Amino acid sequence: MTSKNLAQSLKQKLIQKTLDKKLKSTASAGWKPAPQKGANNKLSQYNSFEQHPGYKQLQIIKSSATTLGIPSPFFKAHQGCAGATTVIDNQTVINFASYNYLNLSGHPDVNQAAIDAIAQYGTSVSASRIVSGERPIHQEFEQAIAATYEVEDALVYVSGHATNVSTIGYLFGPKDLIIHDEYIHNSSVVGSQLSGAKRIPFGHNNLDALDNLLSENRDQYEQVLIVVEGLYSMDGDYPDLARLVDIKRQHHAFLMVDEAHSFGVLGKTGKGLREESGVAGKDVDIWMGTLSKTLSGCGGYIAGSSALVENLRYLSPGFLYSVGIPAPIAAAGLASLQLIHKEPQRIQKLRAISQSFIQQAKALGFNTGESVGIAIIPIILGSSVKAANLSATLLEKGINVQPILYPAVPERSARLRFFLSCEHTEEQIKYTLETLKSLI
Repeated sequence: MTSKNLAQSLKQKLIQKTLDKKLKSTASAGWKPAPQKGANNKLSQYNSFEQHPGYKQLQIIKSSATTLGIPSPFFKAHQGCAGATTVIDNQTVINFASYNYLNLSGHPDVNQAAIDAIAQYGTSVSASRIVSGERPIHQEFEQAIAATYEVEDALVYVSGHATNVSTIGYLFGPKDLIIHDEYIHNSSVVGSQLSGAKRIPFGHNNLDALDNLLSENRDQYEQVLIVVEGLYSMDGDYPDLARLVDIKRQHHAFLMVDEAHSFGVLGKTGKGLREESGVAGKDVDIWMGTLSKTLSGCGGYIAGSSALVENLRYLSPGFLYSVGIPAPIAAAGLASLQLIHKEPQRIQKLRAISQSFIQQAKALGFNTGESVGIAIIPIILGSSVKAANLSATLLEKGINVQPILYPAVPERSARLRFFLSCEHTEEQIKYTLETLKSLI
């Protein structure tokens, strides 16, 4: 290492240490405003968003990035459809920051389906479906989702995050227990908090720990829900679904699988974790997924028994009181689902290019964590400053990849997170990994 590089490394470590200390101090301090004069002003601290702890943390992070000369890696403006490549600041770059895994967002058939739906139904259904009525495309889409899972029914919500929040928050209550993987998505955590149920996380993919927790706690509660993901978006690994089904049966619990990133990705024909694991759709009580990845839209769905779905259709607040999904989004989702069934080679191409990426990454000495090498592959760097710096430098070299920084992950797990598309090429992968290696 040259003296210049050593000095830069020491500077980064010093700034990172200072940043960590400031963030922890701010997080623990809560509301701590500047002193105010006069007794009548003592409550003014609570009506100034500049004093909000989250805002103050954000300013510390932005200040540290400015000191290092690192541009913000967030809210980049894409000037077209983002897939294996995208256009940022009029420059076409290789793109690893999109969930367009099967390259269906922007597909001519998907676009045309949305256009036709706009012509027939417009761009909004105005109110909740129970109030403003159904559109045939809603029912057709939900029936297609249910058929894909080989379950009785499905329901589409207008937001993926709200799907989990509203479903969990409505179905469970203070007499119940929710046990979830520690890496579960925020939406499931918020839904659990809303429900008022007792919430216990278990170690990531540690099903022995889950089994033990249920043995110790099951008898103290009425309903019990186990929540896992089909493909974890931070690490790119998945759970043992067959064993989860055995555990939930043994303890008389419900099992919910969040397939936001696994549907259309796992399994030979993209039917998700159940196909990857050889488990029947009806063996899982609640299937959840989002429309913004392989289904090329925006929203979420729940699939399962008719009793589950009818209950949610009439009483789940996030469905009952929120606007119905726009017809063009439902049409785009249905067209995407039909293409997944029609063209399974997209799933096979995605798996092949993902495997090539992880094999080359490991050969170059990169730490890819627990990723199984399907669609989502992190390269763990162990430094937020380093990850942010590399993200910025890679963009200058025509590669767009997002850093994941502390406090989103522990500092030792700071990383670049690569999302693969079936349209990425071997040349793009080779160039990306060799460029990254040359910068470390």
